[in-house]
Amino acid sequence: MASVWQKEDRRILYPSLKKDLETEILVVGGGMAGVLCARKLQDAGKQVVLAEAERIGCGITARTTAVLTAQHDYLYQDMISRFGEETARAYLHGNLEAVKEFREMAKKIPCDFETVPSVQFTAEEPTRLKKEAQTVKQLGFPASFTEQLPLDIPARGAVVYPDMAQFHPLKFLVGAAEGLQIYEQSRVLDLDGTTAILEKGKIKAEKVIVATHFPFLDRRGLYFMKLYQNRSYVLALENVPRLDMTLAELEGQGLYFRSYGELLLMGGGDHRTGKQGGGLAYLRRLARQYFPGAKERYAWANQDCMSLDGLPYVGQYSPAWSGVYTATGFNAWGMTNSMVAAQLLRDLLLGKQNPLEQALRPDRTMLRKQLLINLGETAADFVIPTKKRCTHLGCALKWNPQEHSWDCPCHGSRFSESGKLLNDPAQKDADL
Repeated sequence: MASVWQKEDRRILYPSLKKDLETEILVVGGGMAGVLCARKLQDAGKQVVLAEAERIGCGITARTTAVLTAQHDYLYQDMISRFGEETARAYLHGNLEAVKEFREMAKKIPCDFETVPSVQFTAEEPTRLKKEAQTVKQLGFPASFTEQLPLDIPARGAVVYPDMAQFHPLKFLVGAAEGLQIYEQSRVLDLDGTTAILEKGKIKAEKVIVATHFPFLDRRGLYFMKLYQNRSYVLALENVPRLDMTLAELEGQGLYFRSYGELLLMGGGDHRTGKQGGGLAYLRRLARQYFPGAKERYAWANQDCMSLDGLPYVGQYSPAWSGVYTATGFNAWGMTNSMVAAQLLRDLLLGKQNPLEQALRPDRTMLRKQLLINLGETAADFVIPTKKRCTHLGCALKWNPQEHSWDCPCHGSRFSESGKLLNDPAQKDADL
C-alpha cells in the first residue's frame, strides 16, 4: 500500500558500503530523525556518516501524514500533572522551535510547505479542551478555544494552535539529505562499542546515534519493555472540501485530517500492532458516512513507536554504553519530535545545554502503568503454541487479514506472507 508521497519518488540512489570506514559520528537509520541528526551535526562541523538498511525515507517517513505541530495527543494539563510545569513548557517550546526550524529549512527545500493552524477537537463534553487552551496560554503560546469546525463531523469544541504547518515529507527529506555521506542497502548488524558491524565492512566512530524507529539492539536499554507499536491507517480522498487546517480528535474515534492538493487525508482506526482494530474497513465506513461523494485514491498504513509515559526517549542509549545514543518513542508525532531529537542530540554531542535533556533521557523511570500492559502482552503471547515466531525475541505471530501480514503483538515486528521482514525491531526474515 503506497502512500500519496510515494507517487513521485525523487529520492537519490546512494551507494552501499563495501569497505571499512572511520568517522566522528555514525548515524544508523535514514528516516526523518536520522537524516536530521546527520544534517544538524554536519552543519555544526562534525564528520558524519549515515548508514541505512534499505533506502532513506523508505519506512515510517514515507507513510506519515506529515503534520508539523506542537499540539500532540498528550494534553499539556496532563503533562503538568505528571511531570511538572517546567517539563511541559520545555516540551511545548521544543516542538514549537521544531516547527520554526522546519519552516526555515523549507525556504531552501521545495517541499509543498504550508502554514496552517493545528486543531484538536472532541465530540464529547469540551471542558478539558477549554482548560487546555488556558493551560497552553499560561505556558506562553496563544492557543484558543472554538466551537466551529469546517467539516460536518461530530464535534463540540476544539483548541486551535495558530501558525503550525504541513509538508511533503519525502521532498523535504531529499533536500535535507543533500551533501551528506550516506550509504544505502547497508544494514548495521551489530555494534561493538562504537564500531558498527555491517555485511561488507565496519564503520569505526567516536559516537553513534541509533535512529532506527525501534532500537534494534536489545541487550542494553530495555527498549523491548519500554516501547510498543501501534498501527494507524490513512485514506486519501478526492471530491471533498479543501481543509485549511490540520485536525486531530482527542480520544473518541481518534480521527485525524489534513489536505494535500485536491486530496483530503483521513486517518484513524488505530490499534496495537498484532491486535484487532478498526483498520481501513473502519475508515472506509466513516468516509462513506461523512463524505458520501468522495472517491478513494490512496490507502495505506503506518506504524508508531509508543513510549511508556507519552514522551520520546532521546539521549544516551544506556547508562552503561558510553558514546551510543538513540532517538525513539515519538508516539504519533514523529515529524516534530524528529527535529526535537536532532537538535537535542546535536547539543549533547557538542557539549551544550538543552532544556529537554533531563525530560527525554531514555533511562528515566519505567514505573508506569503501560509497563505492566507491555509485560502482560509479551507473557501472554509468548506461551501461545505455534511455530510461527518473531525473529526478534520469539513471540508468537498473529495473522493480519487486512494487510495480509504476520504481526507481533509484543514489540510490533511485521512480516509478509512469505516471511519477509516488513517492520523492526526484528532484523531478519521469519521462517514461515
